[in-house]
This record gives sequence, C-alpha cells and structure tokens, in this order.
Amino acid sequence: MEKRLERIKKHLHSQSYKLTPQREATVRVLLEHEEDHLSAEDVYLLVKDKAPEIGLATVYRTLELLAELKIVDKINFGDGVSRFDLRQEGAAHFHHHLVCIECGAVDEIQEDLLGDVEEIVERDWNFKIKDHRLTFHGICYRCNDKDETSENETSNEPSNEESNNE
Repeated sequence: MEKRLERIKKHLHSQSYKLTPQREATVRVLLEHEEDHLSAEDVYLLVKDKAPEIGLATVYRTLELLAELKIVDKINFGDGVSRFDLRQEGAAHFHHHLVCIECGAVDEIQEDLLGDVEEIVERDWNFKIKDHRLTFHGICYRCNDKDETSENETSNEPSNEESNNE
C-alpha cells in the first residue's frame, strides 16, 4: 500500500498538487477498501475514524480532485449515489461491473471485453474513444444460489394434497 500511496503522491505532484494530510487520509481509506465501492459519505465516515478533524466538504473536494486526475473513477450504478473506485494501475480502461438488483452487491470484471466494439465505433463513427464503462444489472450468483436452495427446499416439502392423503 505504501508504494501505491507514493505513486499517487508523485502523480499529484506532477499535476502541481500536494498530498496533504487530509488527502492522504482519504487515499488511505480508498486503498484499504479497494474492493468496495464507497460513496463520499462512506469514505468520510472511515476517514473520520482516522482523523476526526477532517470535514465532509474536504473529503468531497479530495474525491473530486482524485477523479479529475484519474486516480479514482466516479461511478453511479443507477441508484443516485456516486461511488468512488480506485483506478487499476496500468489499466487502459475502466473495469466493468455486475450490479445485483436483488441484494445490491457489486462485482468487478477486470478483463476488457469491448476491444472489438471500440474498433467498430472508432472506424464507423469516426469517434476517438478515450475510455468506456460497462455495467450489467441482473441477479448475482449469491442470490441465484439462495433462490435455487429455496426452490429445492420447497420442492422437497410435501404439498397440501400429499399431506392430506397420508
């Protein structure tokens, strides 16, 4: 984590920004929760545990700056809440997401699945693509497994007719 923090610090310096203690606390929270898709409020609550003097507005400004500098990606899964996701180092594109409409879980797909689509769009529409985002909305494997377990349990129970005939 320290090496990544140092690279982020260098990136900030290259853009004429400093890694202030407030920014460092925010970045550390993002690094510690890299698998999560935290809202600004989530980040603030976690930062507040480490540095109670940091306000919500400071966290918002820091997250917006990090998004502007492409250190994090600001994403919305259709629920009206912006979330912040650290960009994968060296990745040419933003990664894709699977959003469960049952439980709200968010899973990531690291593979770039749209290379051919990008070529077609650039060629046929003369459109220079800089990045892309793809979010699938559906039912995750966890909920699918729960549904299958529930169905199996239900199908193993005798029906009312079978119970009455016994």
